[in-house]
Amino acid sequence: MEGGLVERRGENVVNKVVRKRKIKRKGKKSLPICVVLQELYICCRNVFRGRPSGCPPSPYDVQAVCRILDSMKLEDLGLSSDLQLSNPGCSVNGKPRVLSTTIYKSHEFSLVLFFLPQSAVIPLHNHPQMTVFSKLLQGTMHIKSYDWVDCADMKESKKPSKLRLAKLIADGDFTAPCSPSVLYPTSGGNIHCFTAITPCMVLDVLGPPYSKEDGRDGSYYRDFPYNPISDGEVVKVEEGESYGWLEEIEMPEESQMDGIEYLGPQIIETA
Repeated sequence: MEGGLVERRGENVVNKVVRKRKIKRKGKKSLPICVVLQELYICCRNVFRGRPSGCPPSPYDVQAVCRILDSMKLEDLGLSSDLQLSNPGCSVNGKPRVLSTTIYKSHEFSLVLFFLPQSAVIPLHNHPQMTVFSKLLQGTMHIKSYDWVDCADMKESKKPSKLRLAKLIADGDFTAPCSPSVLYPTSGGNIHCFTAITPCMVLDVLGPPYSKEDGRDGSYYRDFPYNPISDGEVVKVEEGESYGWLEEIEMPEESQMDGIEYLGPQIIETA
């Protein structure tokens, strides 16, 4: 997720340009460079530089990024726990809007902050050919995620179906501070949705970022309870695992986010 699932004209969009507005802060002092944030930038630059889309980092590189993310705190980004996350009345279908801001972006990776007011939702969506690190900085969030199942029974079926089988990877509540999560192009819960139980702040590292031009245009889904019979045909699955049927849908209204200006410590780009 990155302020929506598509990048266009240099702005964060969810198949449309989002509105920009500032988060309310106390005072307007200039923030110094954060050592941890700069270290994260350098590590991600080295990990994702020249890496082909769809090729995940090595376990060693994944560990290096996670180590830095695990040490990050709100203060490293110029944030505080009493930050106002939304304006009253700013909602979609009764749910408050999610706010997003891009700290850094290149063709190889991006660093994005998400602010979810209580009960805000980021609908079920995927991350094509991407590796994504997520660090919950504040709050309690319910995360539900899936990975596609390579099902021979479905491939051999001659009946067209809008439903595709997916394995349930996660379906539970997570509370900060907790370890960073990592999803990969074909594993780790590449298709996920977030629901804020309490106000939440999340830092994402996306490598590479969404890009429609490069074939990384995201999609949204609706999930249904698993039934072993699809279109009248029996589908065999692994015992002891949980599954669901996913259907691709149009962009949900609640996926629209408000883009905001990043006012935290700056990153110094290095060669």
